[in-house]
Amino acid sequence: MPISRRSLLKAAAVAPALSLPGILRAEEQTTLRFIPVIDLAFVDPIYSTAQVSRNHGFMVYDTLYGMSASLQVSPQMLSGHVISNDGLQWDLTLRDGLFWHDGERVLARDCVASIRRWAARDGFGGELMEATDDLSAADDRTIRFRLKRQFPLLPQALGKAAINACFMMPERLASQDPFKPLTEVIGSGPFRYLADERVQGARNAYARFERYQPRSDGKPDWTAGPKIVHYDRVVWTTTPDAGTGVAALQTGEQDWQETTPHDLLPVIKAAGDIETRVLDPRGYTCMLRLNHLQPPFDNLAVRRALLGAIDQSSFMTAVAGTDPAYQVSPIGFFAPGTPMASEVGLDVFRGPRDYAKVKADLKAAGYNGEKIVLLVPTNSLAQRPLGEIAADTLRKAGMNVEYAALDFAVVLQRQLKKEPLQQGGWSAAVANWQGIDWLNPAGNTNLRGEGKVAGWYKSEKMGGLRSEWLAASELAEQQHICRQIQALAFEEIPYLPIGLYKQPTAYRKSITGILDGTAVFWNVRPA
Repeated sequence: MPISRRSLLKAAAVAPALSLPGILRAEEQTTLRFIPVIDLAFVDPIYSTAQVSRNHGFMVYDTLYGMSASLQVSPQMLSGHVISNDGLQWDLTLRDGLFWHDGERVLARDCVASIRRWAARDGFGGELMEATDDLSAADDRTIRFRLKRQFPLLPQALGKAAINACFMMPERLASQDPFKPLTEVIGSGPFRYLADERVQGARNAYARFERYQPRSDGKPDWTAGPKIVHYDRVVWTTTPDAGTGVAALQTGEQDWQETTPHDLLPVIKAAGDIETRVLDPRGYTCMLRLNHLQPPFDNLAVRRALLGAIDQSSFMTAVAGTDPAYQVSPIGFFAPGTPMASEVGLDVFRGPRDYAKVKADLKAAGYNGEKIVLLVPTNSLAQRPLGEIAADTLRKAGMNVEYAALDFAVVLQRQLKKEPLQQGGWSAAVANWQGIDWLNPAGNTNLRGEGKVAGWYKSEKMGGLRSEWLAASELAEQQHICRQIQALAFEEIPYLPIGLYKQPTAYRKSITGILDGTAVFWNVRPA
């Protein structure tokens, strides 16, 4: 008789603690053992848009401003800032005691180079630099922005925890090409990266940075406030699948699993010594990315016709199960429950799907059975089921789908290709983002319409509305503009939103102090 995943995990839960290797028991009080959602393919969080790279970034690097779980920003590496000349000059002052992991002092010129590298890859950063007349180091501790026009969201841009976060690096690294991944990891954050302990696909290790000085004011709150480290080491262990990770959590081989399968929550809760909770109530927004450069999705009418095939609830059920507490649909182009979200255009996702009509609409739009190459990372807990539903949806719509089952790192690289299918290109791909990545039109890179990110969506109209949003000073005006942006997105279809799910994390009761937001490793300590 086949053994089910649940049965295997129940057996693991009662395995005697004495079966653990002695080294694991000896490290218990000094090493935090963590299971990331997926392997750390790229250690450069400016180059990579993967969430795992961003989480790694917050361990190793620091940011000028930090963000609280309520999305408020405050100085982090800075002692503060001074605004002068009618809002056109910002002087940001570095606080005392900042050092790089190689022992050198953090200087303003390092930060200037870091901001420039980040801004070349990040939409919000690009907006800031477009509004900047000059960015310089006025002295070793002062970063000076001289602006062409007022940019009151400067702290929000530099302090956002969303991808890409503005991480500070030494000038010699930050001056390198932002479109090529760095392999050397030197930051000023609370942990040092132990490159010599890395095992690609299996392990990454970090050590507490002895010279890191946490802020002396405020309280720990996501990436804001004092970052106080209680463990000497943190070891990330990539498991072959989430079920294996849950079993390791139950036996005590691991302390914390970043993302836990929804279907295993009853088993975990029954164990009694494991806590589960959702760290970020804004959840994970999901999308079907469409390649605007290649047929058939270079055809606007085809993209519009496909709207009628999307059943967001089926996508979310595949990821999060049937419990409505863990999923939200329909959603639009901003994270539901956040200030810029609205109901504009959502009726297209309501009601039963009529695939016969979708087929007819696609044919009328000019689709003639061209092959669709759908990229699916099969080692991703969330994206694999999203990809399976996407393939089924496209086939129901009468499309000729090639399901490209690939490693997550390969998908990240292949999505950058602009060549046609016969030269290794692609047509569509699934992706999940944190809700914080879809907060506003400056931060949602997929919605910007500049043709710079995978999918290559371009729109002058969208750029104009975004500029209006950035200039708006009142919340009501910003919300009005975002309703217009969402209406335009439903006309132009930069991508297809496919729902939101809320992801539980799981950790043994032997640790405490895990902060809300994303997986960060300060404040965590033995219970």
